[in-house]
Amino acid sequence: MMPMPRSLDEMMAQADDLADRFEAYEPEPGDRDTVAPLTQLRLAALKRAEAEREIAEAVANARRSDTSWKAIGAAVGTSGEAARQRYGKRAS
Repeated sequence: MMPMPRSLDEMMAQADDLADRFEAYEPEPGDRDTVAPLTQLRLAALKRAEAEREIAEAVANARRSDTSWKAIGAAVGTSGEAARQRYGKRAS
């Protein structure tokens, strides 16, 4: 740990030293924080829920713009009928 600088010159020198160390830093595999598996799962589930809400909103916007279910299905990687069954109530 560095001692606290006392003069303006010392503070500037310490700031320069820290900037040099920051710019020279090369991350190593051990530098990464590990995430507990259950936390990782919760984050993935949250991202999935957010993506589903975003897709449902986009489908509703597409339907308001008279986009066919066939085109919507193609955009989400399914058939038009499957897209209608999945998002139809939310898109109305």
